[in-house]
Amino acid sequence: MLAFVIFLVALALLFNFLNGMNDAANSIATVVSTRVLTPRLAVAWSAFFNLVAPFLFGVHVASTIGTGVVDPKIVTPMMLLAVLVGAIVWTHLCTQGGLPISVSHALVGALVGSALVKAGPSALIVPGLVKIVIFIVLAPLIGMALGAALIIAVMWVCRRAAPGPIDRWFRRLQLASAALYSLGHGANDAQKTMGIIAVLLYSTGYLGGSFFVPVWVILACGATIALGTLAGGWKVIETLGMRMTKLRPVDGFCAETAAAVSILLSTVGGIPVSTTHTITGSIIGVGAPIKIGAIRWGIAYRIVWAWILTIPVSALIAALMWGAISLVGLAD
Repeated sequence: MLAFVIFLVALALLFNFLNGMNDAANSIATVVSTRVLTPRLAVAWSAFFNLVAPFLFGVHVASTIGTGVVDPKIVTPMMLLAVLVGAIVWTHLCTQGGLPISVSHALVGALVGSALVKAGPSALIVPGLVKIVIFIVLAPLIGMALGAALIIAVMWVCRRAAPGPIDRWFRRLQLASAALYSLGHGANDAQKTMGIIAVLLYSTGYLGGSFFVPVWVILACGATIALGTLAGGWKVIETLGMRMTKLRPVDGFCAETAAAVSILLSTVGGIPVSTTHTITGSIIGVGAPIKIGAIRWGIAYRIVWAWILTIPVSALIAALMWGAISLVGLAD
């Protein structure tokens, strides 16, 4: 059993690595596309704030993933294998296509799909799922509204200022907004894998009688998500930061700040939201008031379709995986 638990922890960290290649890449998309930081410096900047966020804001979101989506009593190591396979396959496909998806929702979908096949609808925790579904819609809308409000306010305040000084000021300010956004990512989205590893350890008795997230799990997840971003998130960065609309430092500052505020407010309530949805909505909100044609709506349309498909496709893959596990007699 111990060997299989170690294997599943390693698989979960692989999923977290892919999270870094897709989801965490959006935390540095704007600061890289505006050339405020080089990609490697941006990764280091983001990794530091992702790592310290759980210690500053707690691990409420990890607890929600571990105990607030499906009944933890039905969770077994083999079920978590199906969950991780479902989430990893969909995340990898979308990353290769340069589509910024919600890795969180891939994980939630895989949890739901495997739980439904294994134990039926009674295994689902409906209030937790309702909150997640509501914020699938609300997160990008809140980000869009805040982004639009910020860029309009900044344009009005700086209406008589010369472009050169504005650019220099917002290059400095974007360092702060990128840090704030990475704090939000670490406090919310980066905690999903922590929740999966913690519920694995809890279900196999390695946490004792109470659910909690060990410090080594926080550190391991922070390290692997940073490595994933460094290794290959550039297609996602290009889609969000360069292809969807052209960003200046002032735009990047407004988009990051708007997304960070929305994410941190959700984190306080322990609601797992998609940083991908939120930053995409913020970028659209920042670009649209300047010129509606500045947004490449064809790319935005593809992204939205990837969002819509994430939960059902991940659920289907995980359900099929659990069916295969049961068919060969390995279900526990």
